[in-house]
Amino acid sequence: MASSEKTEIEEIALNTEPQPQTRDFEELKVLSNPPQASIGLGKIDDIIIDTVNAETEYTPEQFRKLRWKIDLWLLPLMWVCFGTQQADKTSVSVQAVFGIRTDTHLVGQQFPWLTTIFYISYLVAEGPANFLMQRVNVGKFLAANMFVWGIIVLCIAFAQNFAGLMVLRALQGVCECTISPTFLLLTGLWYTSREHTMRSIIWGTANAGMQVIASLISYSIGFQAQKHPGGLPPWRGISIFLGCLTLTSSVLVFFILGTPREVRWLSEDEKRMAIARVVANQTGSDRQKRDHWKWSQALTAFKDPQTYFFFFVVIANSLPNGGITTFGNLVYVSFGFTSLETLTEGTVPQQAVSVLWFLLVGYTTLKKPNLRFFFMMVSLLPAFAGMIALALLPNGKSLLWTKWGLYLMTVTGNLPGLLIWTILPSNVAGRTKKSVTATVLFIAYCTGNAIGAQLFQAKDAPRYLPGLTACGVLFGVEFVLMATWRGYYMWQNKRRATKIAELGLTVEEAQRQGRVNAESDMTDLENIFFKYSF
Repeated sequence: MASSEKTEIEEIALNTEPQPQTRDFEELKVLSNPPQASIGLGKIDDIIIDTVNAETEYTPEQFRKLRWKIDLWLLPLMWVCFGTQQADKTSVSVQAVFGIRTDTHLVGQQFPWLTTIFYISYLVAEGPANFLMQRVNVGKFLAANMFVWGIIVLCIAFAQNFAGLMVLRALQGVCECTISPTFLLLTGLWYTSREHTMRSIIWGTANAGMQVIASLISYSIGFQAQKHPGGLPPWRGISIFLGCLTLTSSVLVFFILGTPREVRWLSEDEKRMAIARVVANQTGSDRQKRDHWKWSQALTAFKDPQTYFFFFVVIANSLPNGGITTFGNLVYVSFGFTSLETLTEGTVPQQAVSVLWFLLVGYTTLKKPNLRFFFMMVSLLPAFAGMIALALLPNGKSLLWTKWGLYLMTVTGNLPGLLIWTILPSNVAGRTKKSVTATVLFIAYCTGNAIGAQLFQAKDAPRYLPGLTACGVLFGVEFVLMATWRGYYMWQNKRRATKIAELGLTVEEAQRQGRVNAESDMTDLENIFFKYSF
């Protein structure tokens, strides 16, 4: 390490260490003292200093060229994989209008239990999966899970009864719980905080985009089945198609996806440059593998109000999502559409609007930061109005297209689900703390979806008024919680700015200290120089 570098860091440390901490900031340590580094004594690992310094060694043009290469390698495959996962997960909704309930002799509430059991197993497996993900190669781990769940989706095509479907859906949930945390981790490690929303939205639009593709293919399968009634039932054909797509994607994941440190398609200098791009995030880079579990960070996660905002907001968001994804096509049937029309008149237009709205929001937030909460809250308003209006309208085919329009309005309510996730890589620092917070987030996601599938009861068919009303109310609750969460971030940033001003540090000194703290694996709650984005 150069002596000038040591002097600068020691000087910052000396400027900050003597300052007394107020009671309000007992948990917001000014300096990091992790086991592997002591800033006060100047014993900082050379890799940390090299990582922080590397940010200034490359030109903006070099960073732009590298970002383009990263986008080309990662985003198309992430789009296909995330969309395939969504299609696999929600396939029972499409299969419901193509005979799965009749052919497997489902009665009463057995059909929604196929969604509930998926999310229960997802919930149980989430903690162990995040624990393992910190210790193994991320890309290979995801590829193995995708390969197994691809086989499971293929097996669903041969299920004969409720028991068989329940076992397969439970196993599917265990494997699929890995993809969303993996993609959030990769987004945080490859992209800057300002890029998180747009890049997450790009692969997140696969939820809707792949649904359009899968719906059109399902339509073709169903159409052919109607022409040849003695052949393979369409719902079984849908599972065979999705299973083969998942298996193919898993092979590509094995060779392409991973953290900057793991991939083979970057040179050593490009890997260093890729890591240098994200140092300013102050959430920790992938320069050093942090494979040991820190119980102190796990405890910090549960002291952080952020964790509880994640939990309760995701619960409120996932409850209506669980009901809509399971019963969405059956709601269209209740309007008066046929099985095939639910795809061409319902699912395809709805998902197309969803993709356009996602991309518009992603582009806007890329150009103007700190608008995520604004767009999430705005997106909930038409969803709330549409759901409440649907519940109040009388039954009858004369209002078919009115109901179609109101239900189309609710598609904007899909946006907050993804944008909430993007807050994790932007605002949570510390490798173990990220794993714990991600686990809490996805436990909430599973709990909400599992319960949400039960909001729509068989006895309420065909209109499902209680379920639609509950979804509308939950959109309103979510709006209030998000407004409170945004206010908390603004308050924290103001407190920290005041404290930093009291320390007498320049902007450059504060930023450098924040980067060093983050590279030392300090959490956002402890690193007073960290600034929350919203």
